[in-house]
Amino acid sequence: MRACSVTVNYKTADLTLRGLAAVRPQVLALGGRCIVIDNDSQDGSFDKIAAAVKAEGWDDHVDVIAAPKNKGFGTGNNLAFAHAAKWDDKPDYFYLLNPDAYPDDDTVAHLVDFMDTHEDAGLAGSRVRHPDGSLRLSAFRFPSVLSEVEQALHFSLTSRLLDSFKVVPDAPTQTSVVDWVSGASVMLRREMVDQLGGFDETFFLYFEETDLSMRAKRAGWSTWYVLECEAEHIGQVSTGIKSKAKRRPEYWFASRAHYIEKNHGRMRLLLANSAYVGASLLHQVRKRLNPSKEDGEPPHFFRDFVDFNFRGRLRP
Repeated sequence: MRACSVTVNYKTADLTLRGLAAVRPQVLALGGRCIVIDNDSQDGSFDKIAAAVKAEGWDDHVDVIAAPKNKGFGTGNNLAFAHAAKWDDKPDYFYLLNPDAYPDDDTVAHLVDFMDTHEDAGLAGSRVRHPDGSLRLSAFRFPSVLSEVEQALHFSLTSRLLDSFKVVPDAPTQTSVVDWVSGASVMLRREMVDQLGGFDETFFLYFEETDLSMRAKRAGWSTWYVLECEAEHIGQVSTGIKSKAKRRPEYWFASRAHYIEKNHGRMRLLLANSAYVGASLLHQVRKRLNPSKEDGEPPHFFRDFVDFNFRGRLRP
């Protein structure tokens, strides 16, 4: 089998079905199958998706699976990988598609062709756009101590000086190797998935794609941003995490800390935390001097950062 699509749903049944309608014919044309994992939505999502799949006559090539408990994005995908491992005809590639993402007609085939001709590629993400057609940034750099400083200062001069360390750089203008890509529309090589054991299930949500690409790189696999194919992505439908009005959840801080400590050690985590706090304090002084300046941080972010990383939990 050439490819299997995987979508992890959490309380977004209608969007998942729309995405499935877009990706299913592309996967089917390659002789593949689709897997939908309902991550214990507890809102009727599983029954709704399963009934729609049966009504459309797709149940011979679309498997809808109920996760016994919501343990996060990575665990949901790992359930799909384990399910596919039982098939006699195992897929060469897994195409991960967010429930609120919709690939263009040739995206899956293009990514399969790309992986076929780039044998060192472990992951390949498509270009991603917003629903209004504008570019959605989806190719990133690995976090570092200096990227923590750049993010915390919110100062244009420092950002220019530290441009090569920004986690969110300008979008690549050509297909190229990058550090990591968004999991909204990305092809994974099954051989790499098997070698690495899939996603680290310690992450509930966020940083799991970063970690997978870091482990892939250390194992000799590359991550690519493929400009010639696209997917539309609404974004943050389940979590709303990027909303300026919504407080950052504790699992975001836990994922960040786990990623840094796991990949770079306890001392690097302490250094990164200290660098962020120091830069943030300077930013707080600038905000006092210029209260009208917007920084885009969610409510209580600095306090929550300090609470989690130096006190071990968030205050209510």
